This record gives sequence, C-alpha cells and structure tokens, in this order.
Amino acid sequence: MRKSTTAMISRRGLLGVFAATTVAAAPTYSNAFGFLRGSGDIRRIRMYSGRTGETLDTIYWIDGDYISEAVREINFFMRDWRNGESVRMDTRTIDIMAAAHNLLDVSEPYMLLSGYRSPATNAMLRSRSGGVARNSLHMKGQAADLRLSSRSVGQMARAASACAAGGVGKYSRSNFVHMDCGPVRTWGG
Repeated sequence: MRKSTTAMISRRGLLGVFAATTVAAAPTYSNAFGFLRGSGDIRRIRMYSGRTGETLDTIYWIDGDYISEAVREINFFMRDWRNGESVRMDTRTIDIMAAAHNLLDVSEPYMLLSGYRSPATNAMLRSRSGGVARNSLHMKGQAADLRLSSRSVGQMARAASACAAGGVGKYSRSNFVHMDCGPVRTWGG
C-alpha cells in the first residue's frame, strides 16, 4: 500500500509568497476564478456602504451560473449613491473582489466606497482631485474602491494582485484599494 501526501498551502501562506515576490501573469481571469473554485462552486460577496447604511451578503454564482436576481441586487448596491443611477456591473470585477476577499480569509464585509460612478459624478470628483481618471472604469461599471478595517491597504492590494485579472490601485493615505477588470496593472503607494 502506497501512501500519498499533498502539500496544503493556506491563504495566509499564499499571501506571504506574493508579498515576497513579484507576480507576472497574462491578463486572464483564470487566476481569480481558480481562487474561487475552492469555495464549493459558489461565489459570495459581502459589502456594506457607509454612505447609504445598506449591507449586502449574497451568493451570486452557483455551479457555473450567475444568479440574475443576486447580480441585480449587486448592481443596485453598487450604484452611484449621489444620484441613484445604476448600471450592470461587470461580473469580472465582482469575481476579482470575491476572490481577493477569499484570499484575505476574513469574515468582515468590504466597505464599498465607490462602485458605479455616473459621468457627472466622475467629472465633479475629477474637478476636486487629481486622482480621478477622466475615463474611469467606474463609469463603465468595471471598478470598485474598497476598504477592510481588519486588513491593510498593502494586504488587500496583494490579494487582488494575486488574482492577476485586472487593475489594482493602492491609496494608502485614503485607506482603500481600487480593483477593476481592465488590463492587469498596479499603481499607488
């Protein structure tokens, strides 16, 4: 009888590896999806909004299918809170958010600072800050700005970068991380 052993890597161990090394990967979503596969063929997202006081805790994907009711709920939750406008959020961004959350191994929900932004809101924010992109992916429903009180900006950014599936911006002074499903890139400090 032959005995086999399998090395187990914890999420914390994986984050440690990524903290010590640079990851170079093609812009693919397979990494984000792979991190989610181990969650029992479900994808779940947990968030709250300090602006609206709303909370969201929903399973939005089961066994290869997005749950349309849950995705609609996410779209509404991630709306432009300044004017109530919403769009269909790109599920790739939601997948990146969920995968990074799983890697961080926390039960705390994300605090959503910004999901969808209408062009008018984006222009207003751009007039007040140099850190707002003219053609922000927020206006396409492809980005989110998130915070966790139990994890640092660096930890969150490393988890999102480990997905190798989109853009990750660190905003340490403002204590949040930007995640999007655009080209793989990183910025900020």
